[in-house]
Amino acid sequence: MSLEPLRRGRRSGSDHSREAILVAARKLFAEQGFDGTSLRQVAREASVDPAMVHHFFNGKDELFASSVELPADPDEVLAGVETLEPGARAEALVRAVVRLWESPAQPGLVAFVRGTIGSKAKTALLRETVSRTILSRVMVGVQGPAEEVRLRGNLVATQVVGLMLLRYVIRLEPLASADQEEVVSLVAPTIQRYLTGNLDSPQVSAC
Repeated sequence: MSLEPLRRGRRSGSDHSREAILVAARKLFAEQGFDGTSLRQVAREASVDPAMVHHFFNGKDELFASSVELPADPDEVLAGVETLEPGARAEALVRAVVRLWESPAQPGLVAFVRGTIGSKAKTALLRETVSRTILSRVMVGVQGPAEEVRLRGNLVATQVVGLMLLRYVIRLEPLASADQEEVVSLVAPTIQRYLTGNLDSPQVSAC
């Protein structure tokens, strides 16, 4: 009795369909943001049945996370930060960022950031990621008008992103070689001010 030879390679177009969905999702998330993109739109852009999207991804959040390809899970990195009172949150946030970037995940994080710079689509995805998956956690419970809270979140992001770029990507000295505790003590007060402090511009006296 003869046996059928083993078939090698892809057995179906499933891998192709999943990649097509991810390509479509990256495009739409970058152009329209998370809230402006629906799974049905993604399916249409990828030329697949909407059921195929649900087959590969358990909802829009999972599709977004897979599209961005973050080198670390924000839920794990920021675990416990959002449960702290806003007035005591900055130091924990800086420690979480430093701990992540000085872990084995650092090469992947550096590659992710460098791959984002200069790409309009990837920058748009990163902006959506920072807003949805990071700032939404960091700003929980911060009081004030919605526009002010958004501004505070933006200012927090300037410090966190700036720290990551200068210490770990550009490696600007002496910040790059500074002790972890020194970094925390220097950066956290500014982030805490942006979170809950006075945002009024200091008065400059005329000479």
